[in-house]
Amino acid sequence: MVDARMIHVVEDNRFQDHRSPQGHPERPERLIAVSRAIARHADRIQHVAPVHVDPEAILRIHDRSHLERVERSVAGAPAHLDPDTFVSAASLEVASLAAGSTVALARAVARREIATGFAAVRPPGHHAEADRAMGFCIFNNVAIAARALQADEGVGKLLILDWDVHHGNGTQHSFETDPSVLYMSTHQYPHYPGTGAASEIGRGAGAGTTVNVPMPAGCGDREYVGVFARVLVPIVHEFAPEMILVSCGFDAHRDDPLASMEVTATGYRDMTRIVRALAADVCGGRLAFVLEGGYSASGLDEGTSSVIEALLEPDPRIPPTPTAEPGSMLRSLIRTVASAHPGRFPGLAPD
Repeated sequence: MVDARMIHVVEDNRFQDHRSPQGHPERPERLIAVSRAIARHADRIQHVAPVHVDPEAILRIHDRSHLERVERSVAGAPAHLDPDTFVSAASLEVASLAAGSTVALARAVARREIATGFAAVRPPGHHAEADRAMGFCIFNNVAIAARALQADEGVGKLLILDWDVHHGNGTQHSFETDPSVLYMSTHQYPHYPGTGAASEIGRGAGAGTTVNVPMPAGCGDREYVGVFARVLVPIVHEFAPEMILVSCGFDAHRDDPLASMEVTATGYRDMTRIVRALAADVCGGRLAFVLEGGYSASGLDEGTSSVIEALLEPDPRIPPTPTAEPGSMLRSLIRTVASAHPGRFPGLAPD
């Protein structure tokens, strides 16, 4: 029987073996802050053993040429795959472990072997495109897991919710023609990588199943919680996924050096509460979180702790829905998304 009183976590010291040059923001110490938060809840944590990914699972998302380039670069390490993305001698093994562990955690949730989970893995994944590494990301962990669930676990429709402060261009491009995967992203805009305008709604059969919420610098708890309550909830009820994967970056935190948002521990806790309640409503609670970005120790610690605390509550305490007053940033954000998807999601309205 699934024990809903426990959170299942993937963490392993090997994820610190992937190395970038001195001073690079995507550094092993990120996971020390995450592990500190996990340790505070040790009596309610069970660990999931990390596993390496099946290369065939990688190839459902990435071109073989990309995998071969990573292999060559690691053989000649240290090397770089793009101006921001570096590899060391252990990077292929670590990236394989990150993708495989994400798949393993997602499978366990899909099979209802565990209630929910958090994969504390690195390197992150959501910028990695089919044919290239990008933005600190080598393999797209969440995208690989999503395809594995569909191919091997009988999961049909999926939501990938990306609350990293940077738009997940790689994840969007992996699924933008696929109506079975709803990709929704909240991100600072304009900002790296330059994609994620509200007008990017998917293509062909997938038109309408990409939902971007481009948010200006300075947004905080009110805007994020408001978007979750007033945009995410009606859209997901309409789409009705069978499972939710969260690309869980903590770089919208107010202390993060690579962005200009103002989310606090309270915001991350309330965002998690909304997502948890939404999962209970639409997909039997099947929900998994996967670490993406986050480059301040305080943001990673507070964000991770907030997610775990909200998942451990006996009943999710849904925060009050922020009002969208005329002239407010929240009202503008709702209207922006509604204008990009006219008539597609009836519950999506600022009033």
